[in-house]
Amino acid sequence: MSINYESLDLRAFLTVVEHESFRRAAATLNLSQPALSRRIQKLEAEIGGPLLERTTRRVALTAMGRELLPLVRRMLDEFDNSLFAMRQLGQRQAGQVTIACVPTAAFYFLPRVIARFNEQYPNVRFSILDLSANDGLRSVAHGEVEFGINLLGSAEPELSFDPLIEDPFVLACRRDHPLAKRKTVDWADIEPYRLVTVSRASGNRTLLEATLTRARVHLRWFYEVTHLSTSLGLVEAGLGISVLPQLATPQGEHPIIVTRPIGNPQVSRTIGVVRRRGRQLSPAAQRFFDILMTTWSDT
Repeated sequence: MSINYESLDLRAFLTVVEHESFRRAAATLNLSQPALSRRIQKLEAEIGGPLLERTTRRVALTAMGRELLPLVRRMLDEFDNSLFAMRQLGQRQAGQVTIACVPTAAFYFLPRVIARFNEQYPNVRFSILDLSANDGLRSVAHGEVEFGINLLGSAEPELSFDPLIEDPFVLACRRDHPLAKRKTVDWADIEPYRLVTVSRASGNRTLLEATLTRARVHLRWFYEVTHLSTSLGLVEAGLGISVLPQLATPQGEHPIIVTRPIGNPQVSRTIGVVRRRGRQLSPAAQRFFDILMTTWSDT
């Protein structure tokens, strides 16, 4: 099913929202108020419900309007960026990439990919939503981003999940910790020590506990944090050790923290790209996606 709308319909909706007034929005767009109202009514008819609540003093979004707003902003931003890119004498080096990424991949890995991308396309801007796995899925489904880097697939038929790599959970501890002297450790070796973990709302915690429960491994969770980067700070302070995905650990030599593989059993998560089926990426996003796939395969 196709929706028949014009870009000016979307711009009219966005302008009314920003000004909270049909009168001011009409002046900004150089339209009469009746013409502006017709634009909004046409869009509402195509969407299938009211987008704005009109009162004598102001204009406010309905629930459907709030749902549509981020998608309209991104669509217009992509449209404007595409026109701007066309003015770059065919060089195709401008634009914007909007993605969602789980924080554990955004913290260390993603900057390396962006740096590699910027060497070829220095004028492309980025909007990165560092979201939890579930929130990242929703942002892709709602069209707020072009694609997501996630550790979860989705049962939604309109979303696809393309696995990229397996990201194993590893031990993070201080260099002066007894376990740092070993090349590898087992889960049983970790049990005596105070462990830093993320909250139960985290997809990483859910995946880890489900696997360890089946293996009858019981760990001593002592500190609970919201973000894995916080757990590394507690490890640096010598307050405990942490188990976290390898992508969330410092890449390369760290002056204080070391990581060690964990076996018996080995636990890993699958990192992949979530996209809306049938949706074509913008030129800038497609170029970044290609470099992302290449860089990830090299890790």
